[in-house]
Amino acid sequence: MRWLLILAVVVVVATIYAVIDCAMMAHDRVRGLPKPVWLVIILLLPVLGLLLWFTVGRGRAGQVARPRLAPDDDPAFIGTLGRDKEQDERIRRLEEELASLDSDGVDPHEPGGSKPTPDKHPDPKPKPDDTGRADA
Repeated sequence: MRWLLILAVVVVVATIYAVIDCAMMAHDRVRGLPKPVWLVIILLLPVLGLLLWFTVGRGRAGQVARPRLAPDDDPAFIGTLGRDKEQDERIRRLEEELASLDSDGVDPHEPGGSKPTPDKHPDPKPKPDDTGRADA
């Protein structure tokens, strides 16, 4: 019974501290929900509201709130556009090289030379036909 009374006092004191902390917190440091909603959550859900406020809702002291930018307005995003084009072009060139290596065409690394393929060279030994004879 004694522990229950001590626990109730601790929850009431922590709730009062959380309500004051939330009410005095600057708007740009409150995360997730608006301040009035956090106050209602803290008061209606005493233990869970406290835990949520101190883990989710309360921003850090050194945290600077950045306004959210659309991708067109974000300089970091715009800077990546050129790199994506360069990377796409490089991938396209590599795919072309691989396709030319797989085909029977000219080797891109040898000037004017062609790459020998197994299809162009005849087998030195004749293969047997359906009768089992190799000379037919």
